[in-house]
Amino acid sequence: MTRTTYIFMDFDGVTHPWGEVEDFRCLPLIEAVVREYEEARIVIASDWRMLFSLSKLVSRFAEDVRPRVAGVTPHVIPKHGAELHGLREREAMLWLGQHVPDVGEAAWCALDDAPGNWMSRSRLVLTDFKHGFTEEDAGALRRLLDSFRSGSPVPATSREPSFLRRA
Repeated sequence: MTRTTYIFMDFDGVTHPWGEVEDFRCLPLIEAVVREYEEARIVIASDWRMLFSLSKLVSRFAEDVRPRVAGVTPHVIPKHGAELHGLREREAMLWLGQHVPDVGEAAWCALDDAPGNWMSRSRLVLTDFKHGFTEEDAGALRRLLDSFRSGSPVPATSREPSFLRRA
């Protein structure tokens, strides 16, 4: 049996370009990748979790993917500006601590357009906020999910975001 893999997902800049209409135009591509990995579960790590109920957030997903949304990360209020760096990852680790027996062994990755939210860059699929999740990002997510499925360790070095290679 393959272990559960958690995808911590932002919305703005991922499911749709940031600053444009919030139409979730990129979500079908994310859902297509998730459908390929029965063990994949989505945890919403977007600021939207503070504005809308879980049921309202889940309703954005296709009906067959909705049962695979495992929840939302807790909201941590930083005491100092320096605590903003890596804040989403700390929230994700809190969520994992409440839901998995060994956080250190948990299979997880993140979809986000803000690299400062995550210290573990090797587990981050960094999207371009101007475009949202793309086919190139889908390939990066598949590679991460394949590595979890095979039991291979996540690469220790961060990969250059695909949108930085575009000219």
